[in-house]
Amino acid sequence: MLRLFVALKIPSDVKRNLFEICRKLAGKNDYRWENPQKIHLTLKFIGKIEEDNLISLKESLDFISEYRSFDFRITKFGFFFRDKDPKILWTGLETDERIFKLVHDLNQTLSRFSVPVENRKFKPHLTMLRIKKNPGIEFVNRFKEYSFDEMNFTAKEAVLMKSELLQSGAVYSEIQKYNLM
Repeated sequence: MLRLFVALKIPSDVKRNLFEICRKLAGKNDYRWENPQKIHLTLKFIGKIEEDNLISLKESLDFISEYRSFDFRITKFGFFFRDKDPKILWTGLETDERIFKLVHDLNQTLSRFSVPVENRKFKPHLTMLRIKKNPGIEFVNRFKEYSFDEMNFTAKEAVLMKSELLQSGAVYSEIQKYNLM
C-alpha cells in the first residue's frame, strides 16, 4: 500500500523567507519547525492506494497539466486549535478561483479509485509548525498580528507525492510531476 497526496510545489526562496519570519516571531528556537523541503500546498490527500493501481492513478491525473500556473499571495498566519490549544501554525494563501475547480476535478477523478470526496471548502494554507506544548497567548498573538509586506509567488508544478510515516516523522518522495502551463 502507498500513502499518497497531490500538492503544488512552493518555490524555495518563498519557503526560506517564510521561515526567516517565523523564527524571528517565535523568538526562542526550541520549536520543531517543518522541514522546508516538505512545505507544499496539499490539494488532495488520497490516503492508501494499492501499488497495482499506481500507473492508472498517475495517468488519470494527467489532466492537471492542462491547468495554468497559479499566482499566490501570502496573506497571514493562523492556527488550528484542539481543545483551545494551538496545534498547527499555518500560512494563509490567496489565489484565483481556478484552484477550487482543480480541487473539485481532483475529487471527482480520485473518487473512481474509491478515494472519499472532501466536502469541506478548500482553504489554501502551508503548515509551518506542529505544536506539542501550548506556547502561550503571546506567541499566538505575535503571529496573528503579523502583517505581511507584499509576498507573492507562482506555483508552476503539481506533484503526486508518497508519504511514509516513520518514527522520526513523515518522509515525502515525488512519484509524478505535472507541469502547469
